[in-house]
Amino acid sequence: MNLKRRHWVLAATVLVAAVGLSSYLFLRTAEVSSIAPPKIIHSDGKNAPEGMVWVPGGEFLMGSDHQKAQINEKPVHRVKVSGFWMDSTHVTNDQFAKFVKETNYRTTAEQIPDWDTIKVQLPPGTPKPPASAFVPGAMVFIGTKGAVSLDDYSQWWAYVPGADWRHPTGPNSSIDGKGNHPVVQVSYVDALAYAKWAGKRLPTEAEWEFAARGGLNQATYAWGDQLEQEGKLPANIWDVKKRPFPVVPDANPKVSPKVSPKAGGAVGTSSVGSFPQNGYGLFDMTGNAWQWVADWYRFDYFQMQAKESGNHLIINPQGPVDSFDPADYGVPANAPKRVIRGGSFLCNEDYCQSYRPSARRGADPYSPMSHLGFRLVKSD
Repeated sequence: MNLKRRHWVLAATVLVAAVGLSSYLFLRTAEVSSIAPPKIIHSDGKNAPEGMVWVPGGEFLMGSDHQKAQINEKPVHRVKVSGFWMDSTHVTNDQFAKFVKETNYRTTAEQIPDWDTIKVQLPPGTPKPPASAFVPGAMVFIGTKGAVSLDDYSQWWAYVPGADWRHPTGPNSSIDGKGNHPVVQVSYVDALAYAKWAGKRLPTEAEWEFAARGGLNQATYAWGDQLEQEGKLPANIWDVKKRPFPVVPDANPKVSPKVSPKAGGAVGTSSVGSFPQNGYGLFDMTGNAWQWVADWYRFDYFQMQAKESGNHLIINPQGPVDSFDPADYGVPANAPKRVIRGGSFLCNEDYCQSYRPSARRGADPYSPMSHLGFRLVKSD
């Protein structure tokens, strides 16, 4: 997709938003098989904190050669991960609020943007904007009033001063009554801070994909091979049958959306656990909100894995040592990025199909967004 680089101080943040919103070209189909559904094991609060479930680990086929798969998901390669505990849901607003209350933590979005972390996402030589341009805030999906060409995401994304985890779509929004929704507008560094406080860690990319598959081997979606189940979408993703993407009837590029989020075809998150759990007892592994994972993002990492392993089993991969993404127009290929997984309420059949468990993107670790959250794991 051709991306237009936005001017001004937060151009880097805007460019990164496209990471979660790219169009796809579909190539070829892949065979799908399944294994016996595992037994769901909930933590009793002793081996791991309550609210976590056991992911038994094992060997699986990582990535996808399916016709819907992008090149960064290819090729399929053999991976084995050790067992681990994982949060059954995204970290919620209530949980994050407890962390903030106990630590007085201030998130990235609540701080004045740092030029050193911004400029590495911009072409070399980009001049530093005036100090007045550096204001706390974050990226917000604002939608459009009518149908638009899908080749310019800046039409439906904007940097909104005052947007943060308490005010996900801008200073006039709030999380009142949404304590059980995924916390969003948190950067990678915010997720790390929460993880340290909670005594947990972010999952590796391999752990995340193994968990998301829920015991299904090479299924197209986290729930099987058909997008709909009994005529319904089994995840909080944009339903293009109800409303074309990215249309929001009363969208205004200067303010946050006024449309009340509803699960399925929504413009916002839904309560965690609103949709069926997978084979390991995990909710919303795809859809609802993107999830930070631990690894650096390389566009070609799966190709590197397959080449280096020679089709031998790769055990507990920890990701690459650096970032590389030549596909993000206007951003240096080696700009720092961390992997995000799972897609969000914005993903849809017409534009973004990242609710597939093999789909992967990279994002600026200092860039919070209104459709990006996280969940954590804990080693046995």
